[in-house]
Amino acid sequence: MNKPEYYGHPRREMGTFVPTSAKRLLDIGCGAGAFAAGLKENSLKSGEEREFWGVEMCPEAAKLAAEVMDTILTGDFASVLPELPEGQFDCIILNDVLEHMVHPDEILRRIKPLLAPGAVVVASIPNVRYFFNVLDLVVHGRWDYTDEGILDRTHLRFFTASSINRMFQDTGYRVDTLSGINATGSLKFKLMNLLTFGRWSNMKYLQFAVVASPED
Repeated sequence: MNKPEYYGHPRREMGTFVPTSAKRLLDIGCGAGAFAAGLKENSLKSGEEREFWGVEMCPEAAKLAAEVMDTILTGDFASVLPELPEGQFDCIILNDVLEHMVHPDEILRRIKPLLAPGAVVVASIPNVRYFFNVLDLVVHGRWDYTDEGILDRTHLRFFTASSINRMFQDTGYRVDTLSGINATGSLKFKLMNLLTFGRWSNMKYLQFAVVASPED
């Protein structure tokens, strides 16, 4: 069972990837609504009107998210899909969600009808090629699951930058942005990257942020 704080990460670094023009947003796997709360606060400061919908499996987290979201649906995505309006969302958010899915590509296909014209999907996905994860595997021979992070014991899929790009393209999206986030400042990494002439550059990122548009 994940700890309560697991559902309350604000993920402020992802806020910059959500278009300011998006007026109706759907946050799948919204947790306790911390990310939406940050977006809503910024919207109020700028005087913008935004409508936030959330989907969350954990009833305790969904109850907290209900204080933030305009609409909250409790359950897995497949069970609540019939309750989501088609063609209405300007932005669908998948922060650290796809790696928990048995078939993440199927989720990307099934959300496409929910998108309004000109809408985007914004996602955060862990980087299994992260320097310290690779170091543990190659040097120390460890692949130890944890309560959260890249080797979260609830993760079913693992991604690199290239496999993220391929998954979105194969499911009918154009990847507009694929950007590393939460970079390590480790001197050990910087030295190893220097010795490999920069070939390890994207291994410094804990996650990748994706902004993708459905292909016409």
